[in-house]
Amino acid sequence: MAKNNNEVKELLDAGVHFGHLTRKWNPNMAPYIYMERNGIHIINLYKTAAKIEEANEALKKIAASGRKILFVATKKQAKDIVAEKAKNANMPYITERWPGGMLTNFVTIRKAVKKMATIDRMKADGTFLTLSKKERLQVDRLRAKLEKNLGSISDMSRLPAALFVVDTTREHIAVAEAQKLKIPIFAMVDTNSDPRVIDYVIPSNDDASKSIDKIMTAVSNAVIEGLAERKSDKENAAEAPKAEAPKAEAPKAEAPKAEAPKAEAPKAEVAKVEAPKAAKKPAKKAVAAEATKEEE
Repeated sequence: MAKNNNEVKELLDAGVHFGHLTRKWNPNMAPYIYMERNGIHIINLYKTAAKIEEANEALKKIAASGRKILFVATKKQAKDIVAEKAKNANMPYITERWPGGMLTNFVTIRKAVKKMATIDRMKADGTFLTLSKKERLQVDRLRAKLEKNLGSISDMSRLPAALFVVDTTREHIAVAEAQKLKIPIFAMVDTNSDPRVIDYVIPSNDDASKSIDKIMTAVSNAVIEGLAERKSDKENAAEAPKAEAPKAEAPKAEAPKAEAPKAEAPKAEVAKVEAPKAAKKPAKKAVAAEATKEEE
């Protein structure tokens, strides 16, 4: 309980509890609203803390499985924070305008990303220099535009396993596309948004940069933990066969010991051969003794 109180205090200090004006509220957010003060709804931070923990567990599992989580935030006060946290967690992100069909028409988006790689190859092999000055200028502009809009998803070769959205009302197209493809949606949901379309709701203030930074820090740390778990599991799996190898070879080293008694077998045969000789010597002496007796 003490840990939960500390979390709530940190959320309170970051201003996560401030909702929108009461006249702009969405009635479906009622379960997450604690009270109304000065015409503004106050979010219940105990529920926020519980929802953050629930979302973090799910995100940690997705990251540990090696799949990608796409972060989406195009509002001015959120884009820089989200870009930084997503980079730290090594995850793709969209902080400029959401390209229509980003998920539902992913093949076309991938073609645009590949176009960037083609331009880079042209510059590397010298083909770019063979173009006219006007053509080079056009290609440079195209490359800059693609980098701005899609550069952050250049490593995303397939659809993401989940979407994390800041302000679902603003990013309603992204939410609709994820819903259509049944991609789980994690989101910071303010009092003016509809939580019914979100799989993992984090009721919070999605307008203040301090609030966004607080939630994004918690989320990105969970993703980083999941990636660290995946890395350690891979290392343990790689080390396991090496540790077991000497055990498998041990019986081969003991094999010569089993053959040792066979080498002693000839000794027993020598004893058998020599035994009759030892018996014959006393017999000759006995015959000689009897012969002397007869001569007397």
